[in-house]
Amino acid sequence: MNKAIIGRKAGMTQIFTAEGKVIPVTVIEAGPCPVVQIKTVEKDGYAALKLGFDETDEKSLNKPQLGQFKKAGVKPCKVLKEFRLDDLSSYSVGGEIKADVFAAGDKVDVHGVSKGHGFSGVIKRWNQHRLKETHGVGPVHREPGSMGANSSPSRVFKNKRLPGQYGVENVTIQNLEIVRVDVARNCILIKGSVPGPEGSVVTINDTVK
Repeated sequence: MNKAIIGRKAGMTQIFTAEGKVIPVTVIEAGPCPVVQIKTVEKDGYAALKLGFDETDEKSLNKPQLGQFKKAGVKPCKVLKEFRLDDLSSYSVGGEIKADVFAAGDKVDVHGVSKGHGFSGVIKRWNQHRLKETHGVGPVHREPGSMGANSSPSRVFKNKRLPGQYGVENVTIQNLEIVRVDVARNCILIKGSVPGPEGSVVTINDTVK
């Protein structure tokens, strides 16, 4: 893994190839991301690159957060993320990473936080089937069904698929293809969908596969 960038999901659209095929793509506003810190094995025990994204006012950050940006000599950012890269020789503190770090045809992994669905039932959350809506079934058509527990063990086993909070989870989709890079607009077009609602922050890096 030698390349990474932070971006914001702008939405989905479709583009046409020269052969006339339609490709559904997700548009991501990628960067520019200032390099806030470069971690080394000698000093920190591992090699990593710390990037910022989305400039903000100084009053929005506390002193420890603000100190990192002042030390690097870059403007404060809302988002600060760390990437473990194999080769950091081409990066320098205070430098900027833009969308052109990637090119069309690159394979990438996209990480984001999935959409929130609130407290959901078993049909929405686990894709379970409802019961038949016939006489005798009773008012339990969308319920999870029997717990299957008798006097032994007198409890519900862990990990049983029941209603609960659904969504807002860290999700990584691997091996996606970059279809187009628009350097002028700082946009990367990725084939298919990526996790998260419109406006959410995502990270893009070289695929591990």
